[in-house]
This record gives sequence, structure tokens and C-alpha cells, in this order.
Amino acid sequence: MRAVIQRVTSCSLRIDNQAYSSIDKGLLILLGIEDADEQSDVEWLCKKIAHLRIFNDSSEIMNLDINEVRGEAMVVSQFTLHASTRKGNRPSYIKASKPATAIPLYESFILSLRSEIHQEIATGVFGADMQIELVNDGPVTIIIDTKLKE
Repeated sequence: MRAVIQRVTSCSLRIDNQAYSSIDKGLLILLGIEDADEQSDVEWLCKKIAHLRIFNDSSEIMNLDINEVRGEAMVVSQFTLHASTRKGNRPSYIKASKPATAIPLYESFILSLRSEIHQEIATGVFGADMQIELVNDGPVTIIIDTKLKE
């Protein structure tokens, strides 16, 4: 499981040119799921994200987590995070899970993150063509891979 986590001051998601979800200060989490992922990856990643100290304290030092700043979160499924560009110029997505495997883990991730940060989670729609507009704060962008535990 791979996640790209962006600290944002705002983020909105559109589907078919219609507003679907939005958040203010918080985290946009792009989530890629592969066949080797399990519930243990979901739980580890949600705990890691919820406790990442990437928000500024009163001294402007990144020392606070999303709960401490009462931040919001948006989770968007993104199979392209498992793109392989090793061969040629057209990425291969063979490692990305098919919907039958990915959707239950995606939904479990949302529920688990909700329990870690104690609030509703904004989402996209699995498999939809989505447009995301965000203001990356900092910018702070972190990539986490559960297989590497980093």
C-alpha cells in the first residue's frame, strides 16, 4: 500500500464537473493498493498518518499531528501510485489491485482512518475520473509505502 500525503490548507474534488467533496486545513491522502496488501497494512498506515507530526506548532516547527490541529482528511484511491516505468515509456499498472481486491481495502482504510482521527473522511469515488484542486501547504508532501515501512 502506498500513500502520498499532502498537507493542505484546502482541497476540493469534482466528478463530472460537479463538486463532490472538500476539506479545509488537513491532509489529502492519495492511496494506491496492490494485491499483496492486507488489513495489517491498512491499520499500520492509518496509525502512521494519524500520528505524523507535520503541522506547525506555535514556534512554526512541524510538531503537531492532524488531531492536535483539528485537521480534516480526504482519501482518494489512485491506482497509478503503483505504476512501473522500468520498461519503455508507457507505465504498467500490473501491481495495482483490481477493484474486487482494492475496494474492500479502500473502504476499510477510510473506516480505520476515521477512527484514528475521530471525524468523517472526505472521499472521491473509486474508479471515477476525478479532478482535485488543492493548496499544498508548505509545501509538505510525504510518500509512505507499507512494504518498506517508511
